[in-house]
Amino acid sequence: MKTDIKPLLLIALAAITFIGLSFANELSDSYSPAEEQSKMLTIGDKAPELAFKDPQGNIKKLSDLKGKIVLIDFWASWCRPCRMENPNVVRTYNKYKSAKFKNAKGFEIYSVSLDRNKTDWENAIKKDKLTWENHVSDLKFWQSAAAAKYNVNAIPATFLIDEDGVIIAKSLRGNALDRALEKLTE
Repeated sequence: MKTDIKPLLLIALAAITFIGLSFANELSDSYSPAEEQSKMLTIGDKAPELAFKDPQGNIKKLSDLKGKIVLIDFWASWCRPCRMENPNVVRTYNKYKSAKFKNAKGFEIYSVSLDRNKTDWENAIKKDKLTWENHVSDLKFWQSAAAAKYNVNAIPATFLIDEDGVIIAKSLRGNALDRALEKLTE
């Protein structure tokens, strides 16, 4: 007796769809795409405060960098695209860390790691030569409070903020970051 597999596949697909829709309905009370969209930060918005521990356990606040141009860089040691972008970030930091800006007192990077393993995070900082002082993480992976606050759902993700803490650019990588900073120098 030959069994036609197509009806079985259709039944399995229907069951998976039903389970998925049931799960989506359960989530609908706590999540709505419109609500999520309203949380998106846009250019011109004030950058929400971030205050997290560095590898030594000290709290580093974003607001402590007020007066400077700041790149908020969301990344992780396990993220291949992040690690591939790190040489560009290092090169840009080295170029602009002592630059004179029109309205700001310098340039700084505030790195937010979505790691969950402190040793991996620290090793990546060293290996990639991320020499700036502001490295933070709550070591909660995708449950990172910082990522939730900035609605980060993919990394690397960047936000460039001005001396007043206002977002002036997003998603800058490679030469785009360099060009954005060049426009802000004297």
